[in-house]
Amino acid sequence: MNVCVLGAGTMGHGIAQVSAMGGHDVVLRDIDEDIVERGLDHVRENLQGGVDRGKVTEAERDATLERLSGTTDLETAVADADLVVEAVPENEELKRDVLSEAEEYVSADCVVASNTSSISVTGIASALDEPTRAIGLHFFNPVHIMGLVEVVVAEQTSESTRKFAEEFVEGVGKTAVVVEDSPGFASSRLGVALGVEAMRMVQEGVASPRDIDASMELGYNHPMGPIELGDVVGLDVRLGILEHLREELGERFRPPTVLRKKVRAGKLGKKSGEGFYVWEDGEIVGVSGEGDDE
Repeated sequence: MNVCVLGAGTMGHGIAQVSAMGGHDVVLRDIDEDIVERGLDHVRENLQGGVDRGKVTEAERDATLERLSGTTDLETAVADADLVVEAVPENEELKRDVLSEAEEYVSADCVVASNTSSISVTGIASALDEPTRAIGLHFFNPVHIMGLVEVVVAEQTSESTRKFAEEFVEGVGKTAVVVEDSPGFASSRLGVALGVEAMRMVQEGVASPRDIDASMELGYNHPMGPIELGDVVGLDVRLGILEHLREELGERFRPPTVLRKKVRAGKLGKKSGEGFYVWEDGEIVGVSGEGDDE
């Protein structure tokens, strides 16, 4: 089928890649040509990395790229889509506006999905003329590696939309877990709860980031510790989720001071080169603030 992904950033280009690998024709759309091209470049790099590691054949790489295109024109991007997935930043008003505008050009039976990790899908769906077509598809980063997708059912979501979404997720080789629309869904609520407590432990001097992460990696078999995961996701993203969950669920999700300080200082994690860790070329090379009183 035809899939359109709105937003060519980290999540958007990943969703576009797995959709194209799943056999769908995919249009990746963003508002700037350079952003679109960077997104497509990341897909090419990911696929070549898969070839180099023996995970993807050259034929699979070439077929995936053949099915993938990019544009800045919204009407062109969504006109023939069976599924539109927005992957714009975590801002409810922005997501509502993007999907509402896209709905002006889609067919009557097109399903419209949000990749939000914490914002109410019911609230996003309410901006649509036909909200029964709306659903949440919460992919995880990096999309081409992580196997889980939360299918978030809004209050308005029809049964046919839910079934369509589950079949799409399974068709691109992911595992779907269906959750009702509630603050933080299942994964973000649990993951952020662990992450915020780990940050508080750093703030209180209970243990170093490395030791906190090691305790969860080695003691609980987590593939990545909660402090490192926060850096990978983005500390600004973590802060936004926490502020939303605090408003919805109470003070147990209050963002710790250390997190607010990091974000104010522009230390957003892996993408900025420093968060709780110091990063170079995508790898941890040190701990932020080692040897000072930060």
